[in-house]
Amino acid sequence: MGQWILGKKIGMTRVFAEDGREVPVTVVEAGPCTVIQRKTTEKDGYEAVQVGFGDRKRSRTNSPLSGHFESRGISPKQHLAEFRVSAEDTYEVGQEISVDVFGEGDVVQVTGTSKGKGFAGVMKRYGFKGGPASHGSKVHRSPMSGGATDAARVFKGTRRPGQMGNERVTTRGLTVVDTDPEKNLLVLKGSVPGGSGGLLIIRGRE
Repeated sequence: MGQWILGKKIGMTRVFAEDGREVPVTVVEAGPCTVIQRKTTEKDGYEAVQVGFGDRKRSRTNSPLSGHFESRGISPKQHLAEFRVSAEDTYEVGQEISVDVFGEGDVVQVTGTSKGKGFAGVMKRYGFKGGPASHGSKVHRSPMSGGATDAARVFKGTRRPGQMGNERVTTRGLTVVDTDPEKNLLVLKGSVPGGSGGLLIIRGRE
């Protein structure tokens, strides 16, 4: 059985270690997730399991998705995700996956969508030094040279002003400080991507 679950970021707080050290932590509402579909090599070409997280109103679910859930006798879910598994793993439709798949001291990686910060210049977006700050200079926060000129175009990947944030980010090496199966809470040391209420994918270290 794999170590993974879907969750929702609640916010950050702090806890105190046994030696009195203050530890910043993120509290995540992790699961329970319901197994919606089991995919196999014979039928789908690969081994995976589809899970759902968070309840959703039937009136806000379109007909194809409603049929997908109802044919399996499961109420509509807000979020769906797929995780690769091995052929030996035994997952059944309707099975619930809870936060107890993780334990204190486990190292995990968390994937989420970072906070969007709108259109940003290169000094904020990439940490460029910028031009001279004196009044005599007329260029302070400009990216200056745009790169090569003989190509008559801007190369892909060139660091330019543009949208900052609002992208998929994975933070690795986070330690599980505590779990609360009764309240479906997972306490992680450090920060995770995104704002409060954002969807998170938590996986065990690969």
